[in-house]
Amino acid sequence: MKVTDDVYALDATKGNYAYLIIGKEIVLVDTGRPGQGKGILKELESMNINPQDIKHILLTHHDVDHIGNIALLEKETGAKIWASKEDIPYIRGEKNREGIKRLVSIIMRVKKPENINSYPENQKICNIRIIPTPGHTPGHVCLIYKDVLFAGDLIRTSNGQVGPMMSFMNWNTDLSSKSIKKVDNLSFKWVCPAHGEPIERNDKW
Repeated sequence: MKVTDDVYALDATKGNYAYLIIGKEIVLVDTGRPGQGKGILKELESMNINPQDIKHILLTHHDVDHIGNIALLEKETGAKIWASKEDIPYIRGEKNREGIKRLVSIIMRVKKPENINSYPENQKICNIRIIPTPGHTPGHVCLIYKDVLFAGDLIRTSNGQVGPMMSFMNWNTDLSSKSIKKVDNLSFKWVCPAHGEPIERNDKW
């Protein structure tokens, strides 16, 4: 699904969208849930994009439905993988997720990537701004590219409206609420969530 001239929501991941940014370098935002990797590769092929054209994979957070194909896509693309330093231990399996997420991670096993990098101190990769927005997970981030906000699981959209994620899915809902207010002060036109459809911001945030 085309969002803007250079941003696409991957239909292969509908329900927990991963996004493609086609800028000076091609960047993938999140990787969907386990089992969606082959669909992602097929969709890239339909767009005349070789897997090796993807240079970076940026993860918004450690949840299984966002890192589900990270090992496969690392192997197929050779891309450099990035995540927050707070969430990397969960991705590597060095820390256990809490609550229902721990159960999900047991049921939906995810292969670990060979290499993963912490976001740089300047919080910028390929003209994409990394915005720390903890709450849903300890190291959740949002990303801003031009006028597009990649919201991860900070919020969700439904029926053309923006709303918070269900509190039982959050690591710290109070912190998540503060992150939502923080993002409200930023400039962007499009909201691209993982759950729900991309929408124009207007007065909906």
